[in-house]
Amino acid sequence: MTEQTETLPAVQLPAVRLRVPTHEDAFVWHRLFDDPEVMEFHGGVPAELSMYEELTARQRRHDAELGYCLWTLLDGAGEPIGFAGAQPWARAWGPAGEIEMGWRLARAAWGKGYATAAARATVERLRERGVPSVVAMVDAGNERSVAVTRRLGMDLGETFTTPPTPGDGEGRRVAYCFRLTL
Repeated sequence: MTEQTETLPAVQLPAVRLRVPTHEDAFVWHRLFDDPEVMEFHGGVPAELSMYEELTARQRRHDAELGYCLWTLLDGAGEPIGFAGAQPWARAWGPAGEIEMGWRLARAAWGKGYATAAARATVERLRERGVPSVVAMVDAGNERSVAVTRRLGMDLGETFTTPPTPGDGEGRRVAYCFRLTL
């Protein structure tokens, strides 16, 4: 009797490109993320433009100093659809001192494989830079992002309860810390 093995079809991910965010990307990110659904797991309300101006400036510094950042995510046609990348975890709670990878996409880009493609590109760039491991902090209710961590082969590490967020009622949420050794 011969043993048969079933080969699963390879999933074709879309082409993506990651580039260091420009000052103009602050306006782009503000427009792309001006959607309560996009911001559901990030405080629930769209952020002010000034927050994105500060964020893109900080990412340019991270890239210059560390060799990685939250890059602007471009689709195959070169159009911005969000961001993806990594940065040091800067909060007092959670995986202090570790490198967190993350992604945020415009609503129109959901469900097309862009987050997984960008996360895989991020992992490769971090490996090239000698980063030994990363975490991904994901709201427990964010099933789409949990699925991306699973596709990357990340393991669930700790579970955290987030501190209250201003304007979010009690604001405490459960967050999963996924881990990946590079």
